[in-house]
Amino acid sequence: MSLFDCRRLTNETFKLDVERMRRGWYTDKYFTNIAIMLQVLANQEMTFSSHSGRLPPHLAGADIHPGDLEVEMQWFTRRPGKTIVVGVDKALTMLQHCTGYINDETFINTSDRLQVWAVQDGCTVEYDGNPANIQPVLKVRGRYRDFAILETPTLGILTRASRVATNVYQTLIATHGKPVLFFPARFDLHEVQAADGYAYQIAVQRYNMDYARTLGPFVSTDAQGDWWGGYGGGTVAHAAIACFLGDTAEAMLAFARVLPKEISRIALVDFNNDCVQDSLLVCKAMFNQWRTLQEMGQSEEADRYRLYGVRLDTSGSLRDVSVPPLGDPALDLGVNPRLVFTVRQALDHAWESWDLPMEWQEAAQSYCQGVKIVVSGGFSPEKITRFEKLNVPVDIYAVGSSLFSNNGATVTDYTADVVRVKVQDQWLDMAKVGRQACDNPDLERVW
Repeated sequence: MSLFDCRRLTNETFKLDVERMRRGWYTDKYFTNIAIMLQVLANQEMTFSSHSGRLPPHLAGADIHPGDLEVEMQWFTRRPGKTIVVGVDKALTMLQHCTGYINDETFINTSDRLQVWAVQDGCTVEYDGNPANIQPVLKVRGRYRDFAILETPTLGILTRASRVATNVYQTLIATHGKPVLFFPARFDLHEVQAADGYAYQIAVQRYNMDYARTLGPFVSTDAQGDWWGGYGGGTVAHAAIACFLGDTAEAMLAFARVLPKEISRIALVDFNNDCVQDSLLVCKAMFNQWRTLQEMGQSEEADRYRLYGVRLDTSGSLRDVSVPPLGDPALDLGVNPRLVFTVRQALDHAWESWDLPMEWQEAAQSYCQGVKIVVSGGFSPEKITRFEKLNVPVDIYAVGSSLFSNNGATVTDYTADVVRVKVQDQWLDMAKVGRQACDNPDLERVW
């Protein structure tokens, strides 16, 4: 599946639309046009005598067969700095199942004639800004017309998956290893969720390897876990609180009573734009129920009412009522450092006003101080970095649309170049000006 287990995913996982991919359904037309042209020329046994200055003198005037020309192509990204490479296994699956040509409506698979080298998902590449000095993630040698139409879809999966993975990786660096909940599903088509969730999981594993951490993946939909065996997790939506007429505490008590206790109880506390008050109400209601069941000797049932955390999701256009206004209104809006500090302090001291018997005070203090703070709403590596520099007491970041960012430093677009051609059994450099065949020590022979 990746660098981390040295297995490769197959079409049992990807379930490609093989029939339409073989016919160019997913391919930019200029590639299908060229593939058709080359096949016709091959059928016509067309040759021409090349006097190109690119040929060495001893091959000047050699007969060239464009329709059957074998080439060496390399796939690479030009994202600045480090890229976490993901999408290789799916690209290989496309090559394996869709390399070939159609003859009398029958597809002839010629993938066994290719020579293929590839890195593993989870490897990294570096780019210094020089397009002649890149690190290929995939190299293929073979008859060009057999795989010409696969350039578009192979670049597509590499670009998408590597972008998401690298954005996740940079976000994890910004959090200094705090968990990142993967929340971008609502910001794109549902068809991409499996690939995106896989990219996220690879990024988490890469971060753990590089920084000696043991973070787990947290995805929000089952589809995001499809390729690696994960499942979606989540707690309460604003709509659930609306169903309880804005009573967040009652909504959480119902949630705790009904849902399996394996699901973390994280209360969404910004519905009424008073995160402090709703955090306190939820914490007290959940503790009271937890304590009652403990006193009845039902400790397992009491675990249902263990409040794992509160999530702050205040809109960027609102100032929470617990945040006094400062000179710059922009500093007051949304989930900001002062709001988090205020909620943390309120939770830590909530037990002090509960009028508890002496024997329950220590347990109450531990209960309150153990409640984690989750933040969401507009978080990016830049915003997270500001929070971390201020030592804002955030325990978990939920991140969404910024993980799809593809502008400026986050542009992860891949491209592919023919860099060599085979003439009379000799491999000759034949890249466009400004490009050249490059190497990558992580490339390994696939087939």
